[in-house]
Amino acid sequence: MNSAPARPGDRSAYVREMFAQIAARYDLANRVMTGGFDERWRRGAIALLAPPSGGRVLDLCCGTGDLVFGLARADPTLELTGIDFCPPMLDAARERALRHRKASAQFIEGDVCALPFENDSFDGATMGFSMRNVVDIDLVLREVLRVLRPGARFVNLDVSKPPNRIWRRIFGAYFYGIVPLLGGIVGGSPQAYAYLPSSLTHHPDAPALRERFALAGFTATRYVPLMGGAIAIHVGTKP
Repeated sequence: MNSAPARPGDRSAYVREMFAQIAARYDLANRVMTGGFDERWRRGAIALLAPPSGGRVLDLCCGTGDLVFGLARADPTLELTGIDFCPPMLDAARERALRHRKASAQFIEGDVCALPFENDSFDGATMGFSMRNVVDIDLVLREVLRVLRPGARFVNLDVSKPPNRIWRRIFGAYFYGIVPLLGGIVGGSPQAYAYLPSSLTHHPDAPALRERFALAGFTATRYVPLMGGAIAIHVGTKP
């Protein structure tokens, strides 16, 4: 694989098309590849967000809505908005909303690098397994900070790089070797599930990503390592 970074516009278009191809079987592939642990990790992220009852919460790169529906289960009073730039993913999320009678949750098409919301609009924001795919992490973090109200948190859940060298090798063998095979079989697109693990290669490790949160202007920045650091939940608060 060519390791040269793609131009932002090229990468954005590629990622959008890739997710469009796997939207129909995306949820099933996630459950299979994580053994169902992804739902547990999302519950942990939601617990750290701790939004106020009746608050407005934004889920960035919402995909088919896993975090949105998890938030709805945790607190039915929340006003939930999911944003994504992939129409087939949004279609799947809207269908799920109708099936689960969560019509109050809205799903809109948009770019997380240029959020279509006013300043100080939300009481919390989440992002799950997507920060590795954005073209400009720092811009996304500044945009999230802008649309949050003072005191609100941003919680980011994603794959990370285990600090222990032995565990990193074991995890790497699974993530870079087994995940593309499983994803190709279950998700239906070997190319897409070869890209997704490779997106971690140049992504910041957990301490470096925490620093990016702080540089963007978040306070009380921290992260919670899971699975020996193979998964990390980052938290930042708007001052």
